[in-house]
Amino acid sequence: MSESQRLRAGRRVLITGTVLAALGVATTAGALWSVLSSYTVVTARGAMEPTYREGDRVMVERTGGDDVRRGDVVLYGVPDRYNGLPVLQRVIGLGGDRIVFAHGTLTVNGEPADEPYVKEADSVFGTAPYDVKVPAGRMFLLGDNRENSNDSRFFLSEHSGTVPTAAVQGRALRNGAAPVKPGLAAVLGVLLTLGGGICVLTGRRARRARQAPGFTAYG
Repeated sequence: MSESQRLRAGRRVLITGTVLAALGVATTAGALWSVLSSYTVVTARGAMEPTYREGDRVMVERTGGDDVRRGDVVLYGVPDRYNGLPVLQRVIGLGGDRIVFAHGTLTVNGEPADEPYVKEADSVFGTAPYDVKVPAGRMFLLGDNRENSNDSRFFLSEHSGTVPTAAVQGRALRNGAAPVKPGLAAVLGVLLTLGGGICVLTGRRARRARQAPGFTAYG
């Protein structure tokens, strides 16, 4: 390979590295912005044990009430409860569902609720019976720690304890999962940035080596 060919090859490596590094920085920044704008982190209280221990940091995806499904743990806030502060609770029923608690058994639309997440399930016998038909556009919520949760059961005189789905601010990621797509994008961005940086360094070293003045030895 001639000197001019090596020079052109080095220039191509330098340009490629610059492009890759710029693309990597942009991809990483976009992933971070996605996380910051689409997710938030809240501190769990004892009402959601054992799913979340008190003090646990819970990743919450910002979403509206239309995306909520029965069984989701949601972050919501209403001005007339909990001093207007948002809380984490589990959605037991949505508009049209009938929630009944009697003789120590919780049923949803006539079927016993499958609740492996409830702490000390036998303690629910201390709860007074209730029979709620969830109005349209609202939801009935309970904490997983039924002995230590100030949830819909304690507001039955107010819309049968239900709250509007519009109050939802976000949904907790299941099983403590991290946001996958932004995470993968961030990893890709870092790899592109590192790869581009290596190419830039390689190209610059090659150019400096070719531009270095020659020396003549005398003896």
